[in-house]
Amino acid sequence: MVHVPNGTRDRLLAAAVDYVAAHGVADLSLRKLAAAIGTSHRMVIYHFGSKEGLLVAVVREVEERQRAAFAEIDLDAGSVAELARRLWRRLIDPALEPLERLFFEMYGQALQGRPGTTPLLERVVESWLDAAVEVAGRRGVPPEVARPRARLGLAVTRGLLLDLLATGDRAGVDQAMEEFLATIDM
Repeated sequence: MVHVPNGTRDRLLAAAVDYVAAHGVADLSLRKLAAAIGTSHRMVIYHFGSKEGLLVAVVREVEERQRAAFAEIDLDAGSVAELARRLWRRLIDPALEPLERLFFEMYGQALQGRPGTTPLLERVVESWLDAAVEVAGRRGVPPEVARPRARLGLAVTRGLLLDLLATGDRAGVDQAMEEFLATIDM
């Protein structure tokens, strides 16, 4: 796979993220996606290796955007629970639902070893833990305390996102998140 920083690959990836966010991936063909983002399926394969490679890249890009937003949280703007609550509100934005469905779909395929999807598993947890430990460190929390708490927070957040996608029970998952946030004291 060839990666040209800030070049064609990045433009295609940004367009693919926008397309998937707007349309989801149900019945998505590589040719249809390529046409929608202004390229050919051959160019998508050249830059991403396969449809699965493109979808893994989309998931990684969305995750990177979420981590960047998390890293930019104003640490003086409240408690850790309040900071987590802001991130939660961002994550449950209905506009992100197609991307979150894609995340869980690709995550499940990667766990099953489906060809082209397993690269998603590389740092899928650790990247978030690293980001959370860095933010916690800016608040004076030692890494040996922050890391297990971050893992728990990530597990709760992903679990509640999956619950929301499966049930549509926004009030229920919000209440559960509030119960979890009540236990946070970093």
